[in-house]
Amino acid sequence: MKLSIEDALNLVVEVMKKYNHNEEYAKIIGDHIIDCELRGLAYGGLARIVSITERLDRTGTPDRLVETIHETPVSARLNGHDNLGYVVALKATEIAIEKASVSGMSLVGANETWYTGMLSYFAEIAAARGMITIIASNATPWVAPHGAVDGRFGTNPICFGFPSERDPVIWDIGTSSIMHAEVMLARRLGKEIGDGLAFDAAGNPTQDPESALGGAFTPWGGHKGAGLGMIVQMLGILAGSPVEPPDLAGFGFLIITIKPDLLMPEPEYRRKVSAYAEYVRSARPVSGGQAVRMPFERSARVRRQRLEENEIEVSDLVYERLNNIIK
Repeated sequence: MKLSIEDALNLVVEVMKKYNHNEEYAKIIGDHIIDCELRGLAYGGLARIVSITERLDRTGTPDRLVETIHETPVSARLNGHDNLGYVVALKATEIAIEKASVSGMSLVGANETWYTGMLSYFAEIAAARGMITIIASNATPWVAPHGAVDGRFGTNPICFGFPSERDPVIWDIGTSSIMHAEVMLARRLGKEIGDGLAFDAAGNPTQDPESALGGAFTPWGGHKGAGLGMIVQMLGILAGSPVEPPDLAGFGFLIITIKPDLLMPEPEYRRKVSAYAEYVRSARPVSGGQAVRMPFERSARVRRQRLEENEIEVSDLVYERLNNIIK
């Protein structure tokens, strides 16, 4: 079914308020979820709220707000107190931008959180303020090292963001061959996942999402992706995550923010990033291929299109689940 953007946002906000989130936190979560939908990432959109409510049904809603527990002029550490990563990571990003605006660089970590969402969401906010970012978020060890079948690190996205004169250049990737949200959505819709993406608990290859959730996912890019996944896990540890985060809890989020003015004027840097982007786009595509695009270009284009259309496609199953919560 189709929903207007406003109706979809209101639905998410009302669901989160039903789970005792205050207006501010519910709106932060809603804005992030809707941005996922606008970019065409349905697995991280309203379907994710169903997974969130299932987790809150098991554990209860956090009764404490995000708290800064350590701070210096260039760094901070936050305790998320089990609040959703959409909220915790945004609070960390805002602090990181504020500190980098004054000091030129900042390092902010946050722990005791879960489901951080799109790291590119936070990189885009920082890029709008002229900041370069390096962002990492670890998770429950759902992913096996290359050549193994037991999970030892999370789906562990890593993100790099750069301001330009047009859309920012943002490279945001997960280090697993399939995202946890994609597997959850496949299970919910009764679909199989692709071949070669997961093992079951016995270590056998599987395309059944339920078995995959009980086993491990494969890393993206073999040993290279596995190496990146391990790096993100260790950055999460620096942010306060335990060595072995429990199921959907104890994630770590780390953001490094850099003001270009440390090395050159921000407008000059923006111009040069834009010029480099044009240089990359000028590369000849392979025979029959499409024009080369920069990272984040597709997301920005799809979002503009959907904002013009003012509608979001939501599965009937997901809508019914969420609508029943607020009745």
